[in-house]
Amino acid sequence: MTHVVAEPCFGCKYTDCVVVCPVECFYEGESMLYIHPEECIDCEACVPECPVEAIFHEDNLPEEWSGYTELNAELAPNCEVLTEKKTALADEGGDCAAAG
Repeated sequence: MTHVVAEPCFGCKYTDCVVVCPVECFYEGESMLYIHPEECIDCEACVPECPVEAIFHEDNLPEEWSGYTELNAELAPNCEVLTEKKTALADEGGDCAAAG
């Protein structure tokens, strides 16, 4: 089982979740973060750290975001691993709906 980064992260890219991850399974895409499903140990440390509530256990992912399980699995291996906190897109005037 794994956790999935879903639509609320799009345009935000808050990295609070990254610094608490014990296995460095977060990857940075152009518009959002992804969790590599083969690296996630399902510890849930990242879930309460996400300020936009974008991280879900794959079994609890809202139906409207079901495609994000495959999206994370497909895109994470093609992105750079992220291990440190960075300035969020939302803080740079990004398109985050929850950044207001």
